[in-house]
Amino acid sequence: MNELAINGGKPVRKTLLPYATQSIDENDINEVVKVLRGSWLTTGPAVKAFEEKLCDYTGAKYAVAVNTGTAALHAASAALGIGPGDEVIVPAISFVASSNCILYQGATPVFADLDPVTLTIAPDDVARKLTPRTKAIVAVDYAGQPCNYDALDQIAREHGIPVIEDGAHSLGAAYNGRKVGTLEDLTILSFHPVKHITTAEGGAILTDSLERCQKMRSFRHHGIDLDLHARGSTNSWIYDVVRLGYNYRIPDTSCALGISQLDKANIWLERRREIAELYSRLLADLPMLQLPQEAPGCNSAWHLYVVRLNLDKIRVGRAEVFAALRAENIGVNVHYIPIPWMTLYQNLGYRKGQWPVAEHEYERLLSLPMYPGMSDSDVEDVVLACRKIYAAFRK
Repeated sequence: MNELAINGGKPVRKTLLPYATQSIDENDINEVVKVLRGSWLTTGPAVKAFEEKLCDYTGAKYAVAVNTGTAALHAASAALGIGPGDEVIVPAISFVASSNCILYQGATPVFADLDPVTLTIAPDDVARKLTPRTKAIVAVDYAGQPCNYDALDQIAREHGIPVIEDGAHSLGAAYNGRKVGTLEDLTILSFHPVKHITTAEGGAILTDSLERCQKMRSFRHHGIDLDLHARGSTNSWIYDVVRLGYNYRIPDTSCALGISQLDKANIWLERRREIAELYSRLLADLPMLQLPQEAPGCNSAWHLYVVRLNLDKIRVGRAEVFAALRAENIGVNVHYIPIPWMTLYQNLGYRKGQWPVAEHEYERLLSLPMYPGMSDSDVEDVVLACRKIYAAFRK
Protein backbone atom coordinates (compact mmCIF):
# COMPACT_ATOMS: atom_id res chain seq x y z
CA MET A 1 0.00 0.00 0.00
CA ASN A 2 2.93 2.37 0.56
CA GLU A 3 4.14 2.17 -3.06
CA LEU A 4 2.36 4.77 -5.18
CA ALA A 5 0.07 3.33 -7.85
CA ILE A 6 1.71 5.60 -10.42
CA ASN A 7 4.94 3.70 -9.69
CA GLY A 8 3.33 0.27 -9.91
CA GLY A 9 1.86 -0.08 -6.42
CA LYS A 10 -1.69 -1.09 -5.54
CA PRO A 11 -4.14 1.83 -5.85
CA VAL A 12 -6.26 2.90 -2.89
CA ARG A 13 -9.42 2.18 -4.87
CA LYS A 14 -10.24 -0.45 -7.50
CA THR A 15 -12.42 1.93 -9.50
CA LEU A 16 -12.35 5.66 -10.13
CA LEU A 17 -14.13 7.94 -7.69
CA PRO A 18 -15.23 10.87 -9.90
CA TYR A 19 -14.83 14.43 -8.71
CA ALA A 20 -18.61 14.86 -9.21
CA THR A 21 -21.60 13.15 -10.78
CA GLN A 22 -25.38 13.45 -10.91
CA SER A 23 -27.85 11.67 -8.64
CA ILE A 24 -30.91 10.31 -10.44
CA ASP A 25 -33.64 8.20 -8.82
CA GLU A 26 -36.82 6.50 -10.05
CA ASN A 27 -39.00 9.49 -9.26
CA ASP A 28 -36.80 11.66 -11.51
CA ILE A 29 -37.19 9.12 -14.31
CA ASN A 30 -40.94 8.78 -13.80
CA GLU A 31 -41.49 12.54 -13.94
CA VAL A 32 -39.61 12.80 -17.22
CA VAL A 33 -41.55 9.87 -18.66
CA LYS A 34 -44.83 11.60 -17.75
CA VAL A 35 -43.83 14.56 -19.91
CA LEU A 36 -42.78 12.27 -22.77
CA ARG A 37 -46.25 10.72 -22.67
CA GLY A 38 -47.99 14.08 -22.50
CA SER A 39 -48.82 16.82 -24.99
CA TRP A 40 -45.94 19.24 -24.35
CA LEU A 41 -42.25 18.59 -24.87
CA THR A 42 -41.13 22.23 -24.83
CA THR A 43 -42.43 25.66 -23.74
CA GLY A 44 -45.19 23.85 -21.87
CA PRO A 45 -46.53 23.75 -18.31
CA ALA A 46 -43.48 22.08 -16.76
CA VAL A 47 -41.37 25.15 -17.57
CA LYS A 48 -43.70 27.46 -15.65
CA ALA A 49 -43.97 24.97 -12.78
CA PHE A 50 -40.19 24.70 -12.53
CA GLU A 51 -39.79 28.47 -12.50
CA GLU A 52 -42.38 28.79 -9.74
CA LYS A 53 -40.66 26.10 -7.70
CA LEU A 54 -37.30 27.86 -8.08
CA CYS A 55 -38.92 31.02 -6.70
CA ASP A 56 -40.38 29.10 -3.77
CA TYR A 57 -36.99 27.56 -3.01
CA THR A 58 -34.88 30.70 -3.31
CA GLY A 59 -37.26 33.49 -2.34
CA ALA A 60 -36.85 35.33 -5.64
CA LYS A 61 -39.95 36.90 -7.20
CA TYR A 62 -39.28 35.75 -10.75
CA ALA A 63 -37.34 32.97 -12.44
CA VAL A 64 -36.54 32.57 -16.12
CA ALA A 65 -35.45 29.04 -17.03
CA VAL A 66 -33.13 28.58 -20.01
CA ASN A 67 -31.24 25.73 -21.61
CA THR A 68 -27.79 26.29 -20.01
CA GLY A 69 -26.13 28.31 -17.30
CA THR A 70 -24.22 30.09 -20.05
CA ALA A 71 -27.51 31.14 -21.65
CA ALA A 72 -28.53 32.48 -18.23
CA LEU A 73 -25.41 34.64 -18.07
CA HIS A 74 -26.00 35.89 -21.60
CA ALA A 75 -29.65 36.74 -20.89
CA ALA A 76 -28.71 38.58 -17.71
CA SER A 77 -26.08 40.61 -19.57
CA ALA A 78 -28.57 41.50 -22.30
CA ALA A 79 -31.24 42.48 -19.76
CA LEU A 80 -28.82 45.04 -18.30
CA GLY A 81 -28.22 46.53 -21.73
CA ILE A 82 -24.51 45.68 -21.73
CA GLY A 83 -23.05 46.40 -25.14
CA PRO A 84 -20.13 47.72 -27.20
CA GLY A 85 -18.02 50.27 -25.34
CA ASP A 86 -19.04 48.92 -21.93
CA GLU A 87 -16.76 47.23 -19.41
CA VAL A 88 -17.83 44.55 -16.95
CA ILE A 89 -15.67 43.45 -14.03
CA VAL A 90 -15.26 39.67 -13.68
CA PRO A 91 -13.06 37.52 -11.41
CA ALA A 92 -9.85 36.26 -12.99
CA ILE A 93 -10.66 32.68 -11.96
CA SER A 94 -14.02 31.19 -12.87
CA PHE A 95 -15.45 29.01 -15.62
CA VAL A 96 -14.96 30.90 -18.88
CA ALA A 97 -18.71 31.42 -19.40
CA SER A 98 -18.64 34.08 -16.68
CA SER A 99 -16.70 36.37 -18.99
CA ASN A 100 -17.69 35.02 -22.40
CA CYS A 101 -21.18 36.38 -21.77
CA ILE A 102 -19.66 39.86 -21.80
CA LEU A 103 -17.96 39.22 -25.13
CA TYR A 104 -21.26 37.97 -26.58
CA GLN A 105 -22.62 41.47 -26.00
CA GLY A 106 -19.65 43.15 -27.63
CA ALA A 107 -18.42 44.52 -24.30
CA THR A 108 -15.03 44.18 -22.59
CA PRO A 109 -14.36 41.94 -19.56
CA VAL A 110 -12.09 43.57 -16.99
CA PHE A 111 -10.57 40.94 -14.72
CA ALA A 112 -10.28 41.53 -10.98
CA ASP A 113 -8.08 39.60 -8.57
CA LEU A 114 -9.31 37.29 -5.83
CA ASP A 115 -9.62 37.38 -2.08
CA PRO A 116 -6.71 35.20 -0.87
CA VAL A 117 -8.83 33.39 1.72
CA THR A 118 -12.10 32.67 -0.09
CA LEU A 119 -10.90 32.88 -3.72
CA THR A 120 -13.99 34.96 -4.55
CA ILE A 121 -13.68 38.32 -6.29
CA ALA A 122 -11.76 40.88 -4.22
CA PRO A 123 -13.85 44.03 -3.61
CA ASP A 124 -10.78 46.23 -3.21
CA ASP A 125 -9.52 45.20 -6.65
CA VAL A 126 -13.00 45.70 -8.10
CA ALA A 127 -12.87 49.28 -6.81
CA ARG A 128 -9.46 49.76 -8.44
CA LYS A 129 -10.70 48.47 -11.80
CA LEU A 130 -13.74 50.77 -12.04
CA THR A 131 -13.84 53.28 -14.90
CA PRO A 132 -16.57 55.52 -16.33
CA ARG A 133 -17.24 52.69 -18.80
CA THR A 134 -18.00 50.08 -16.10
CA LYS A 135 -21.55 48.81 -16.67
CA ALA A 136 -21.78 45.92 -14.19
CA ILE A 137 -19.93 43.53 -11.88
CA VAL A 138 -20.13 39.75 -12.26
CA ALA A 139 -19.51 38.17 -8.83
CA VAL A 140 -18.89 34.41 -8.87
CA ASP A 141 -19.72 32.36 -5.77
CA TYR A 142 -16.62 30.21 -6.18
CA ALA A 143 -16.96 26.61 -4.96
CA GLY A 144 -20.37 27.45 -3.44
CA GLN A 145 -19.39 30.27 -1.09
CA PRO A 146 -21.14 33.63 -1.57
CA CYS A 147 -18.93 36.61 -2.29
CA ASN A 148 -18.47 39.58 0.04
CA TYR A 149 -21.72 41.19 -1.08
CA ASP A 150 -21.74 43.87 1.61
CA ALA A 151 -18.56 45.33 0.16
CA LEU A 152 -19.57 44.74 -3.47
CA ASP A 153 -22.99 46.33 -2.93
CA GLN A 154 -21.42 49.41 -1.41
CA ILE A 155 -19.20 49.80 -4.48
CA ALA A 156 -22.13 49.17 -6.81
CA ARG A 157 -24.40 51.71 -5.08
CA GLU A 158 -21.72 54.39 -5.04
CA HIS A 159 -21.22 54.05 -8.80
CA GLY A 160 -24.80 53.24 -9.82
CA ILE A 161 -24.01 49.86 -11.38
CA PRO A 162 -25.70 46.48 -10.91
CA VAL A 163 -24.20 43.21 -9.72
CA ILE A 164 -24.85 39.90 -11.48
CA GLU A 165 -24.45 37.09 -8.99
CA ASP A 166 -23.05 34.05 -10.77
CA GLY A 167 -24.56 31.50 -8.43
CA ALA A 168 -23.83 28.48 -10.61
CA HIS A 169 -22.02 26.94 -7.60
CA SER A 170 -24.18 28.26 -4.79
CA LEU A 171 -27.81 27.15 -5.00
CA GLY A 172 -28.97 26.80 -1.38
CA ALA A 173 -26.14 28.87 0.09
CA ALA A 174 -26.77 31.87 2.33
CA TYR A 175 -25.04 35.16 3.12
CA ASN A 176 -25.80 36.89 6.40
CA GLY A 177 -29.00 34.87 6.69
CA ARG A 178 -30.24 35.64 3.16
CA LYS A 179 -30.50 32.92 0.54
CA VAL A 180 -28.79 33.01 -2.82
CA GLY A 181 -31.40 34.31 -5.23
CA THR A 182 -32.31 37.29 -3.06
CA LEU A 183 -28.89 38.91 -2.73
CA GLU A 184 -28.44 40.78 -6.01
CA ASP A 185 -30.17 42.44 -8.97
CA LEU A 186 -29.81 39.28 -11.04
CA THR A 187 -28.70 35.79 -9.98
CA ILE A 188 -27.86 33.06 -12.45
CA LEU A 189 -27.97 29.34 -11.76
CA SER A 190 -26.64 26.29 -13.59
CA PHE A 191 -28.22 22.85 -13.66
CA HIS A 192 -25.37 20.95 -15.31
CA PRO A 193 -25.13 17.34 -14.00
CA VAL A 194 -22.35 18.19 -11.50
CA LYS A 195 -24.35 21.02 -9.90
CA HIS A 196 -26.65 20.87 -6.86
CA ILE A 197 -29.62 19.83 -8.96
CA THR A 198 -29.66 18.92 -12.63
CA THR A 199 -31.95 19.30 -15.60
CA ALA A 200 -29.31 17.46 -17.72
CA GLU A 201 -28.33 20.85 -19.17
CA GLY A 202 -30.04 24.01 -18.06
CA GLY A 203 -29.91 27.25 -16.16
CA ALA A 204 -32.06 30.05 -14.79
CA ILE A 205 -31.99 33.72 -13.93
CA LEU A 206 -33.59 34.95 -10.70
CA THR A 207 -34.72 38.55 -10.27
CA ASP A 208 -37.19 40.72 -8.40
CA SER A 209 -37.66 42.95 -11.46
CA LEU A 210 -40.69 42.21 -13.61
CA GLU A 211 -39.27 44.37 -16.40
CA ARG A 212 -36.02 42.38 -16.52
CA CYS A 213 -37.92 39.11 -16.26
CA GLN A 214 -39.99 40.02 -19.32
CA LYS A 215 -36.90 41.06 -21.27
CA MET A 216 -35.18 37.76 -20.51
CA ARG A 217 -38.23 35.67 -21.42
CA SER A 218 -38.32 37.47 -24.76
CA PHE A 219 -34.55 37.07 -25.12
CA ARG A 220 -34.72 33.28 -24.67
CA HIS A 221 -37.39 33.09 -27.42
CA HIS A 222 -35.80 34.89 -30.39
CA GLY A 223 -36.75 38.33 -29.05
CA ILE A 224 -40.45 37.65 -29.68
CA ASP A 225 -42.84 39.82 -27.68
CA LEU A 226 -45.44 37.11 -26.96
CA ASP A 227 -45.00 33.39 -26.51
CA LEU A 228 -47.30 30.68 -27.84
CA HIS A 229 -49.45 30.63 -24.71
CA ALA A 230 -50.05 34.38 -24.79
CA ARG A 231 -51.06 34.25 -28.45
CA GLY A 232 -53.27 31.26 -27.81
CA SER A 233 -55.16 33.05 -25.03
CA THR A 234 -56.17 35.78 -27.51
CA ASN A 235 -56.68 33.42 -30.48
CA SER A 236 -54.14 35.44 -32.44
CA TRP A 237 -51.36 34.49 -34.82
CA ILE A 238 -49.73 37.91 -34.66
CA TYR A 239 -46.36 38.36 -32.96
CA ASP A 240 -43.46 40.74 -33.24
CA VAL A 241 -39.69 40.53 -32.73
CA VAL A 242 -38.85 43.49 -30.51
CA ARG A 243 -35.17 42.80 -29.77
CA LEU A 244 -32.40 40.48 -30.90
CA GLY A 245 -32.96 37.22 -29.08
CA TYR A 246 -31.81 33.63 -29.16
CA ASN A 247 -33.30 30.17 -28.94
CA TYR A 248 -32.44 29.53 -25.31
CA ARG A 249 -35.67 27.70 -24.48
CA ILE A 250 -35.50 24.77 -22.08
CA PRO A 251 -37.67 21.70 -22.79
CA ASP A 252 -40.37 20.42 -20.47
CA THR A 253 -38.52 17.13 -20.05
CA SER A 254 -35.62 18.99 -18.48
CA CYS A 255 -37.93 21.02 -16.24
CA ALA A 256 -39.75 17.89 -15.07
CA LEU A 257 -36.40 16.50 -13.98
CA GLY A 258 -35.57 19.81 -12.27
CA ILE A 259 -38.86 19.86 -10.35
CA SER A 260 -38.20 16.36 -9.03
CA GLN A 261 -34.59 17.21 -8.18
CA LEU A 262 -35.58 20.33 -6.21
CA ASP A 263 -37.53 18.11 -3.82
CA LYS A 264 -34.19 16.63 -2.74
CA ALA A 265 -32.09 19.79 -2.87
CA ASN A 266 -31.99 20.39 0.89
CA ILE A 267 -31.12 16.76 1.65
CA TRP A 268 -28.28 16.85 -0.85
CA LEU A 269 -27.10 20.22 0.43
CA GLU A 270 -26.90 18.85 3.96
CA ARG A 271 -24.94 15.85 2.71
CA ARG A 272 -22.44 18.12 0.93
CA ARG A 273 -21.92 19.96 4.21
CA GLU A 274 -21.39 16.67 6.05
CA ILE A 275 -18.79 15.63 3.48
CA ALA A 276 -17.02 18.98 3.78
CA GLU A 277 -16.94 18.67 7.58
CA LEU A 278 -15.56 15.12 7.34
CA TYR A 279 -12.84 16.18 4.91
CA SER A 280 -11.90 19.11 7.11
CA ARG A 281 -11.67 16.94 10.21
CA LEU A 282 -9.71 14.09 8.62
CA LEU A 283 -7.29 16.32 6.69
CA ALA A 284 -6.71 18.96 9.37
CA ASP A 285 -3.27 17.66 10.33
CA LEU A 286 -1.94 16.99 6.81
CA PRO A 287 0.86 19.53 6.17
CA MET A 288 0.57 19.17 2.39
CA LEU A 289 -2.88 20.80 2.24
CA GLN A 290 -4.43 24.18 2.99
CA LEU A 291 -8.12 23.53 3.56
CA PRO A 292 -11.00 25.77 2.46
CA GLN A 293 -12.60 28.18 4.92
CA GLU A 294 -16.06 29.71 5.12
CA ALA A 295 -16.04 33.46 5.57
CA PRO A 296 -18.00 34.94 8.51
CA GLY A 297 -21.68 35.16 7.68
CA CYS A 298 -21.41 32.65 4.82
CA ASN A 299 -23.08 29.27 4.68
CA SER A 300 -21.51 27.61 1.66
CA ALA A 301 -23.33 25.23 -0.66
CA TRP A 302 -20.04 23.28 -1.09
CA HIS A 303 -20.27 22.70 -4.82
CA LEU A 304 -16.54 22.01 -4.70
CA TYR A 305 -14.09 21.09 -1.96
CA VAL A 306 -11.02 22.99 -3.15
CA VAL A 307 -7.75 22.48 -1.30
CA ARG A 308 -4.48 24.28 -1.95
CA LEU A 309 -1.16 22.49 -1.98
CA ASN A 310 1.49 23.76 0.40
CA LEU A 311 4.23 23.33 -2.16
CA ASP A 312 6.94 24.15 0.38
CA LYS A 313 6.08 20.90 2.18
CA ILE A 314 6.54 18.54 -0.79
CA ARG A 315 9.23 17.83 -3.37
CA VAL A 316 6.94 17.97 -6.43
CA GLY A 317 4.44 20.31 -8.03
CA ARG A 318 0.69 20.17 -8.52
CA ALA A 319 0.94 18.18 -11.78
CA GLU A 320 2.73 15.31 -10.04
CA VAL A 321 0.27 15.25 -7.13
CA PHE A 322 -2.65 15.33 -9.57
CA ALA A 323 -1.29 12.42 -11.59
CA ALA A 324 -0.51 10.40 -8.47
CA LEU A 325 -4.02 10.86 -7.06
CA ARG A 326 -5.58 9.90 -10.38
CA ALA A 327 -3.46 6.74 -10.39
CA GLU A 328 -4.91 5.93 -6.97
CA ASN A 329 -8.36 6.20 -8.64
CA ILE A 330 -9.19 9.47 -6.92
CA GLY A 331 -10.82 11.69 -9.54
CA VAL A 332 -9.36 15.05 -8.54
CA ASN A 333 -9.78 18.07 -10.80
CA VAL A 334 -8.64 21.71 -11.02
CA HIS A 335 -11.06 24.65 -10.92
CA TYR A 336 -10.05 26.77 -12.80
CA ILE A 337 -7.28 27.95 -15.13
CA PRO A 338 -7.31 31.78 -15.03
CA ILE A 339 -9.61 33.03 -17.78
CA PRO A 340 -7.19 35.67 -19.15
CA TRP A 341 -4.63 32.90 -19.70
CA MET A 342 -6.87 31.26 -22.31
CA THR A 343 -5.77 31.58 -25.94
CA LEU A 344 -8.94 33.49 -26.86
CA TYR A 345 -8.22 36.12 -24.23
CA GLN A 346 -4.49 36.23 -24.93
CA ASN A 347 -5.40 36.97 -28.56
CA LEU A 348 -7.60 39.81 -27.31
CA GLY A 349 -4.61 41.42 -25.63
CA TYR A 350 -4.80 40.18 -22.02
CA ARG A 351 -1.41 39.34 -20.55
CA LYS A 352 -0.29 37.14 -17.69
CA GLY A 353 1.11 38.60 -14.50
CA GLN A 354 -1.63 41.10 -13.64
CA TRP A 355 -3.56 39.14 -10.97
CA PRO A 356 -1.04 38.11 -8.31
CA VAL A 357 -3.44 36.26 -6.00
CA ALA A 358 -5.35 34.40 -8.73
CA GLU A 359 -2.24 33.41 -10.65
CA HIS A 360 -0.31 32.29 -7.59
CA GLU A 361 -3.20 30.35 -6.07
CA TYR A 362 -4.09 28.67 -9.36
CA GLU A 363 -0.79 26.81 -9.25
CA ARG A 364 -1.84 25.26 -5.91
CA LEU A 365 -5.52 24.46 -6.57
CA LEU A 366 -6.89 20.93 -6.40
CA SER A 367 -10.56 19.92 -6.20
CA LEU A 368 -11.24 16.76 -4.22
CA PRO A 369 -14.30 14.63 -5.09
CA MET A 370 -17.51 16.21 -3.80
CA TYR A 371 -21.07 15.08 -4.52
CA PRO A 372 -23.94 13.96 -2.27
CA GLY A 373 -23.83 10.33 -3.40
CA MET A 374 -20.39 9.89 -1.83
CA SER A 375 -20.19 7.64 1.22
CA ASP A 376 -18.04 8.28 4.28
CA SER A 377 -15.89 5.40 3.04
CA ASP A 378 -15.34 7.27 -0.24
CA VAL A 379 -14.15 10.30 1.71
CA GLU A 380 -11.83 8.11 3.75
CA ASP A 381 -10.35 6.71 0.52
CA VAL A 382 -9.57 10.24 -0.65
CA VAL A 383 -7.94 11.05 2.68
CA LEU A 384 -5.92 7.82 2.61
CA ALA A 385 -4.69 8.59 -0.90
CA CYS A 386 -3.69 12.12 0.12
CA ARG A 387 -1.74 10.79 3.09
CA LYS A 388 -0.08 8.15 0.92
CA ILE A 389 1.05 10.78 -1.56
CA TYR A 390 2.31 13.12 1.14
CA ALA A 391 4.36 10.29 2.63
CA ALA A 392 5.95 9.67 -0.76
CA PHE A 393 6.58 13.31 -1.70
CA ARG A 394 7.25 15.06 1.60
CA LYS A 395 10.41 17.06 1.98
